Amino acid sequence: MAVYAIGDIQGCYDELQQLLERIDFDAQRDRLWFAGDLVNRGPKSLETLRLIKGLGEAAFSVLGNHDLHLLAAYNGNKKRLKEDGLKAILKAKDSDELCGWLQSQPLLHRDRELGFSLVHAGLPPQWDIDQASHCAREVEEILRGDGAKEYFRNMYGNEPRMWKDSLKGMERQRFITNCFTRMRYCDFRGRLALKEKGKPGSQRVGYYPWFKMPERKTRSQRIIFGHWSTLGYLNQHNVWAIDSGCLWGGQLTALRLDGDKPTPIFQPCLGAMKPKGKS
Repeated sequence: MAVYAIGDIQGCYDELQQLLERIDFDAQRDRLWFAGDLVNRGPKSLETLRLIKGLGEAAFSVLGNHDLHLLAAYNGNKKRLKEDGLKAILKAKDSDELCGWLQSQPLLHRDRELGFSLVHAGLPPQWDIDQASHCAREVEEILRGDGAKEYFRNMYGNEPRMWKDSLKGMERQRFITNCFTRMRYCDFRGRLALKEKGKPGSQRVGYYPWFKMPERKTRSQRIIFGHWSTLGYLNQHNVWAIDSGCLWGGQLTALRLDGDKPTPIFQPCLGAMKPKGKS
């Protein structure tokens, strides 16, 4: 059995199909971990979502910020409903099944046997992996329960920027969500800088990539993440960044996890958008 983590697709269905052929994927034998942002901006979000849901137990995805945009609209908050690709999903005959499946997906996946954890964006330096897992479950339970619509009504926002164990209610849920699905940079106190979106070196003074924080409590953990296309594929500080910018004309990355050493496979992408205003 082969296990692959695959970077952000964002509706680039054709490139995903080409990558699956390249790795000789067999749903009866292999397993796929998707790093989130399955949908939005690319040309075939509906087809992408149907394909991955249709793989059943052979695949899952952690939730990304663009996945949450879709789910927010599905649950009545259409603040970010700008893309025709998302509208096509909401109008599809199988919309309830697709969005229901997506809403059941995790924010963090931890595989103790393989020794990897997968998130979409990042982890704040104050959390160890056990606390990260606990925080993920807090929000996952809300998404799968009666509180989902209330959560999506209040999900958007950049505050609070700093973790405190005493955070409660939507402030706590929003901070957890922003870490797992939006963060790239923070300062040495762990305050999030959610408006910083460029490659390292472009950020304001005093902010650092989350994975470079010297006091990060997850430094001993092997963590895979997507979300940050300007990084490209990167392996340092015990993390693997696998959003290599397929949407923008880069590559779609599959990282094989079941061998002695994680091995990337790259599928060239034509690109569905010009690299302007990434997020």
